[in-house]
Amino acid sequence: MMTIGLYAGLLGLIYIFLSYRVIAGRRQYRVALGDNHVAPLQRRIRVHGNFMEYVPLALILLLLLELSGTRPLWLHLLGGLLVLGRVLHAYGVSAEQENLRFRISGMVATMTVLLVASLSLIGLALG
Repeated sequence: MMTIGLYAGLLGLIYIFLSYRVIAGRRQYRVALGDNHVAPLQRRIRVHGNFMEYVPLALILLLLLELSGTRPLWLHLLGGLLVLGRVLHAYGVSAEQENLRFRISGMVATMTVLLVASLSLIGLALG
């Protein structure tokens, strides 16, 4: 069974949702390229962009852990933390009255997954 496939699928659905929000914002504000300095659209674009900046590397690291034989419990913990982190971050940044607790919590969760997965892979490679 592919444990990380579950999280890749969930994150794929979140990506589609975030993409839709950008497209809907472009239609709503009639902006074909860029953001035309429209603050709500800028937020949607950044949430989408930030997701794409972090999720691919995190999934690659998690997949490498899975392929190296890491126990499913650890993969579920890291995968679940990644999904939670990305949802918290998207929610926090999307709000016009941004709640930094959600944004920061989301980034801490994401960075924790990246750090733990990276160090685990280094340990496996040296070990």
